[in-house]
Amino acid sequence: MSKLGNHSVISPAGLYYVDSEGQRVAGTAFAVGSGSSYAYGVLDRGLGGGIASEGAACGLARRAIYQAARRDAYSGGTVRVFHVGDKGWREVSVDNVRDLQEIYGE
Repeated sequence: MSKLGNHSVISPAGLYYVDSEGQRVAGTAFAVGSGSSYAYGVLDRGLGGGIASEGAACGLARRAIYQAARRDAYSGGTVRVFHVGDKGWREVSVDNVRDLQEIYGE
């Protein structure tokens, strides 16, 4: 499964989830994979009041993936955060889940 942003003449810029059948669903945040239910818990709490900045949004994404990896045996490794906007996408950060333990660990 994949998350992707789209910017074209045919479709408006945005964030879309595309499944293996080619079904496209627009949304503001997606989590996929075996740890997605854990990530959605963090995303739902964090998105409740809105996001004030790109930095806050990227921090929320990292925390959601960290929490999923912490609770799901099949998740982990590298966390890559991308910003998707009107001018396309760019990679914001690359972290190892182990290193995020120092930031988000409880």
